[in-house]
Amino acid sequence: MTGSGANGHTPAQAVSGRMAELRDEFVDFISQLVLEESPSTDPEAQRGIGAILTETLNDLGLDVEHIPGQASGGHLLARSPGAADGRAAAGGAQLLVGHMDTVWPIGTLRDMPVRVSDGRLWGPGAFDMKTGLAIGVFALRTLRDLGLDAGVAPVFFINSDEEIGSPESEPLIRDLARRASRAFVLEPALGPGGRLKTRRKGIGQYNVEVAGRSSHAGLAPEEGASAILELAHAIRQIDRLADPGAGTTMNVGLIEGGSRPNVVAASASCEVDVRVWTAAEADRIREGMFGLEPTVPGTRIRVTQVAARGPLERTPRNVALWERALRVADEIGLELEEGSAGGGSDGNLTSQYTATLDGLGAVGDGAHARHEFVWIDRAVERVALLAGLIAAP
Repeated sequence: MTGSGANGHTPAQAVSGRMAELRDEFVDFISQLVLEESPSTDPEAQRGIGAILTETLNDLGLDVEHIPGQASGGHLLARSPGAADGRAAAGGAQLLVGHMDTVWPIGTLRDMPVRVSDGRLWGPGAFDMKTGLAIGVFALRTLRDLGLDAGVAPVFFINSDEEIGSPESEPLIRDLARRASRAFVLEPALGPGGRLKTRRKGIGQYNVEVAGRSSHAGLAPEEGASAILELAHAIRQIDRLADPGAGTTMNVGLIEGGSRPNVVAASASCEVDVRVWTAAEADRIREGMFGLEPTVPGTRIRVTQVAARGPLERTPRNVALWERALRVADEIGLELEEGSAGGGSDGNLTSQYTATLDGLGAVGDGAHARHEFVWIDRAVERVALLAGLIAAP
């Protein structure tokens, strides 16, 4: 697709007109997805929404592969026929990324029913992020309906474990991103203004374990080496690694240790959450964490990094994709702003390998909250925006 859609309109303009005709069908599709409760922790619950998405994407002429999971409900990989295993040569594909799992347990619909009123649609998972999936589906559908080609072959990856950190799907996402020229992440937009996310913090998690030596706290305290005392010193060192000015936070969120009040503690541990804006800060924190040294004689410190996800930084290629989104938005009279998010997403993964734009999903509020909802007309606008981006060369 090089430029004009129907009647000389750009693809985004043509899709905007088509979506005015499909609005009710679009709302019905979102409702179908939300009615299929799909908590991350219940693999069997993924079957219903997976079947709906598979049938819908097949109807769009895409081949859909179900990739089984070990502890998850598995993942969907949709691509054009003849694209082999969906891993096109470098630069030969554009990647759409979304997730079908939610944080809500089965039965939530009894207290949070799907309802549509006052221009909004409510329901568990509507905002995060089943409307985003619908936006991706309808962007591809309207381009097909209008006879408009994607600028680069689209690959649509939908996982079922994003809300628990994408432990199984992360290698798949990394592999797909390495071979894509760009990635569009259908996570919810930021704030009531619907800002796209051009920065996300990187996340690190560490376990700190301290080994000491037990003894009777009353009869022979000098024979012991308190792991709890050493952990307290270590936590002070950890806290000093934080840099609020750079946006680097260190949070010790869980502490365990000791056995009885009258026993010098032989062991103690803590779990640390780290958030950073840049890869350089992540490296500094990693060096500092692994450089912790004991100060209490007779104790030892063992540090393990149990999770790491690099930041989505405002790199030149990500900025170029953001600027393209501004041009497409201008074609349909849509005002866009960019924003930064402290939480991570699968966009943090794709950004390590290819140009990435996050937050292309729903505009609304209440992610993981009882009042979760989306603005319907804003979601319709996002279909045209995404379609314009997909159609760009």
